[in-house]
Amino acid sequence: MCVCPGPRRIGIPVRSSSLPLFSDAMPAPTQLFFPLIRNCELSRIYGTACYCHHKHLCCSSSYIPQSRLRYTPHPAYATFCRPKENWWHYTQGRRYASTPQKFYLTPPQVNSILKANEYSFKVPEFDGKNVSSILGFDSNQLPANAPIEDRRSAATCLQTRGMLLGVFDGHAGCACSQAVSERLFYYIAVSLLPHETLLEIENAVESGRALLPILQWHKHPNDYFSKEASKLYFNSLRTYWQELIDLNTGESTDIDVKEALINAFKRLDNDISLEAQVGDPNSFLNYLVLRVAFSGATACVAHVDGVDLHVANTGDSRAMLGVQEEDGSWSALTLSNDHNAQNERELERLKLEHPKSEAKSVVKQDRLLGLLMPFRAFGDVKFKWSIDLQKRVIESGPDQLNDNEYTKFIPPNYHTPPYLTAEPEVTYHRLRPQDKFLVLATDGLWETMHRQDVVRIVGEYLTGMHHQQPIAVGGYKVTLGQMHGLLTERRTKMSSVFEDQNAATHLIRHAVGNNEFGTVDHERLSKMLSLPEELARMYRDDITIIVVQFNSHVVGAYQNQE
Repeated sequence: MCVCPGPRRIGIPVRSSSLPLFSDAMPAPTQLFFPLIRNCELSRIYGTACYCHHKHLCCSSSYIPQSRLRYTPHPAYATFCRPKENWWHYTQGRRYASTPQKFYLTPPQVNSILKANEYSFKVPEFDGKNVSSILGFDSNQLPANAPIEDRRSAATCLQTRGMLLGVFDGHAGCACSQAVSERLFYYIAVSLLPHETLLEIENAVESGRALLPILQWHKHPNDYFSKEASKLYFNSLRTYWQELIDLNTGESTDIDVKEALINAFKRLDNDISLEAQVGDPNSFLNYLVLRVAFSGATACVAHVDGVDLHVANTGDSRAMLGVQEEDGSWSALTLSNDHNAQNERELERLKLEHPKSEAKSVVKQDRLLGLLMPFRAFGDVKFKWSIDLQKRVIESGPDQLNDNEYTKFIPPNYHTPPYLTAEPEVTYHRLRPQDKFLVLATDGLWETMHRQDVVRIVGEYLTGMHHQQPIAVGGYKVTLGQMHGLLTERRTKMSSVFEDQNAATHLIRHAVGNNEFGTVDHERLSKMLSLPEELARMYRDDITIIVVQFNSHVVGAYQNQE
């Protein structure tokens, strides 16, 4: 059962909304809450007996690189998710059963797919209180999983200053990333509120008065809220701000943004865990909170207030700053660290948190307990709860949970939980006039493109310089005919209306369709977008991107004031 919509194939007008706390003004479509049992969706959400991105991929390790899977199945349980027939040989057999035919999407069809989830928002330079350092942002998503497991969020803080923007990468289903994308910004906004405003909000709830809106959401129509869970989510959030009121007597007015971000991440993850343990008398909600807790999500969130930029990261999504040098060239400044086996400090942290006897088992084959790629994430209670607690919750849970083999599976060498945390690593950066944009993206982008290429492509797109640069062939032997083709393609693009009006869409087009010369190959792009579900995840992950463009004049004015 999954409440996540599939990718949309048509363009839909976008909107920006100012909503009170958990307003029902943005209901989720009713059909999204019907049980989706078809296509083995229920078993896919839980991975059946192992964590994997797709119901088929974890069973064909001889054909699919393990690096493409966020989870590696434990050998003893791989049979639980093995398809009834070898789908790879089946597809190969079909290939030779008929005359091979080339089928490519037309450019309008490609654009329809790439632009289906794009969203753009231009920020007013003056909102009545402050001059914004953000000109606007573009965002987009391209699914590989069905349904897509990535999420995105963007909102303006109404009771404090600044904007929040974030990308969320789900695994073992979309339930956790959906919940985090809905709830995390509220927890951050509440953590940033002064004592007096918290008291005012609590008094309004007590007396039944209308609440002050604390966030103005900027959402694509596909970025929905779970209406059925809004009351549960609100009650948990209210408990949090009540505790903040009790802890803060109002004597201190200074808010530490870094501390607020860390507290918000940790508290939401704690609430996700607690809600699953307590359960709910409503069977739908009871199953929902368990799905959220047993799936997982990474998060990369930026808070921009004037020239103060904070990035809070949990997992392996990334934040990259695009810096324009004096000579006009572009350089990338990384504002987040991946929390995985390639990060030596993360490996050391994990080993220090567990006994020396587990030094060789806590990370195996570059995965947490040999299974999980990110070392920090929301949800994933199978890496956090004790074995006794897991058994107790499963036994008292709904039949769908109790009958599922995956939920009964305990990770190997599971001795001293928790092994996983949602605590973010927070990076602070003071914006400079040469800092032109920020890219927030899930690992689906970074697996396909180098950070310097990402920044160069976005920078050239935003400055309109991409058609004036010399063509680089990178050491390849290029025939005169190939060079003529590259020049002809460039001239065609220059003579027509530029096809991408969204920087995130432009970046996805390059990520999926780039050839060895660094230019978009329509034939390659068409092939990649034509892949069926069973094959798409072999070649790439879900891709979610937010590109935030800064106002250099405003940033420079902040500097001059000091």
